[in-house]
Amino acid sequence: MARCEVCGNDYGMSFEVHAQGAVHVFDCFSCAIHRMAPICEHCRCRIIGQGVEVENHWFCGAHCARAEGKVGIVDRV
Repeated sequence: MARCEVCGNDYGMSFEVHAQGAVHVFDCFSCAIHRMAPICEHCRCRIIGQGVEVENHWFCGAHCARAEGKVGIVDRV
């Protein structure tokens, strides 16, 4: 068993996520999302879907990117 790094639960079905050279242990997807999902730099929500990256800044969508002054960003191509 391994202890979840977010909630501390020691769970027999925990899992590891390997990202950028680090290993993270979680007991559920919600804890993994809480720790690993990027945060929109405008509205501060967790980005669960694709999101938008503009000049190394992350936004949940085109609306938030435009609200931060980014231009040429659209929700659909």
